[in-house]
Amino acid sequence: MKFQFSLKYFFLTILIFLAEVLIATKLSDIFFVRAYLGDVIVVMLLYTFVKSFIKVNDQKLIFGILIFSLMVEFAQYFNIAEKLGFRPGSLMYIVIGNSFSWIDNLCYAVGCLILYIIVKTTKNENLTSASNS
Repeated sequence: MKFQFSLKYFFLTILIFLAEVLIATKLSDIFFVRAYLGDVIVVMLLYTFVKSFIKVNDQKLIFGILIFSLMVEFAQYFNIAEKLGFRPGSLMYIVIGNSFSWIDNLCYAVGCLILYIIVKTTKNENLTSASNS
């Protein structure tokens, strides 16, 4: 793991962040999108954000993001945002979350699985095209 700025991943981070903002603000009426898709995509946001600044093994990063996401979700079970003194409605209260859900854990796992498949597929395509050149 070493510091290495990636403009490609930085732009992807911005795009995914904007998608998350859109989901939270404009698509909140569509239950499936607000309740599930946002949680699937958030792990991808974390992945691209880390990859924007650090060169790291993809599989380890995806696994680490899954563990981190599960830990944050389980912390919600214990009302960690309130225990840390964040008031309802504050930015950190919203970021940390305030309600535990098994479905959210499933969404994080699905997001990590999709991310893993995308990373593996694109790496294999890059290797194949490089060996054919």
